[in-house]
Amino acid sequence: MRFDRHRLVWIDPQRWPAILAAHGLANAPALLADWARDDRPLIARRPVVGELPCLVPLGLPLPPSIGKQRLAFAVPPDAIRADAPPPLLRDAAAAAPPTWQASIAALVGLDPDTRCFGSLAWAHLTHLNYLSPGSDLDLLWEVADEHAATSFALTLMVVDATAPMRIDGELLTPQGRAVQWREWASDAPELLVKALHANGVTPRAEMFA
Repeated sequence: MRFDRHRLVWIDPQRWPAILAAHGLANAPALLADWARDDRPLIARRPVVGELPCLVPLGLPLPPSIGKQRLAFAVPPDAIRADAPPPLLRDAAAAAPPTWQASIAALVGLDPDTRCFGSLAWAHLTHLNYLSPGSDLDLLWEVADEHAATSFALTLMVVDATAPMRIDGELLTPQGRAVQWREWASDAPELLVKALHANGVTPRAEMFA
């Protein structure tokens, strides 16, 4: 079982203590020990060398209050009780600072289906303090073709020019590829593209092939 990048995954609370113990975290802080019980998700990640293919690779970025570590887990498929895409920006907006609200409203106006990941998404999902004055706003946009990607990236540049935070994020193609919107907005003939199994350099002309 493998999930798309940025997919959220919830663990069965009854299985969570054994998973922590299997990863050397039996004596984890209470916040982490109660993570699944408090209905907080993990996030899909790519497998690393040596991990068993029968296990599902997941990650958990801890909030700054307990070290801002990024923990890696590999869990049995039957320990998973639910999964979902990352949250919509319009739903997560309430967790953002007041100074971000005008820019978020503009972004939602451009695309109501904009999704978010990173610090804002985790603040929204967990009600914990993931945001800092230097946090970026990490977003995901689905684009149908090259023309739509270019048009949307140019519009994003207008919103980004007056935003109080850095607007980061990926344009997602129907073929399952992802590219940073700033890179697509550049004149680069080759792009760093992310996919389910690996990253790689792809000619711009092949992004939507």
